[in-house]
Amino acid sequence: MIQDKIVAHYQDGRLLKGFTNNFVPNKDFFHFIPMDSPPGSKLLELRTAGLKGLFFVKEFGGNPNYNEKKEFDSPKLLVGRKISVVFKDGELMVGTTARYPQDCPGFFVVPADTNSNNVCCFVDKSATQQISLI
Repeated sequence: MIQDKIVAHYQDGRLLKGFTNNFVPNKDFFHFIPMDSPPGSKLLELRTAGLKGLFFVKEFGGNPNYNEKKEFDSPKLLVGRKISVVFKDGELMVGTTARYPQDCPGFFVVPADTNSNNVCCFVDKSATQQISLI
């Protein structure tokens, strides 16, 4: 079974790193296995309420010295609409989104920087200060 590496970042500052294989944006919870759990560990349920974002990552540690670019590579073929998201904590995310439904609680963003440790992020709109299609 394929499991996604995720970092669940909550609006209260909590960070949980682990794996999931069943995140669905319109569900109240998803199953989670902490990254340091031994094989065969029991699945935990994480609530989606209070999320800032669910970051699907390449590596749990990332590169803390890397400054993610906030602009697009001009020759790169883009899929979706360009979007800029400013979270309430001041973090800026720039990327593309396949769908930005006004009436849904969140949406996915693929970072503009192809070298980002984030593959994509589910953004909870309640954690945002400003969202702009660019």
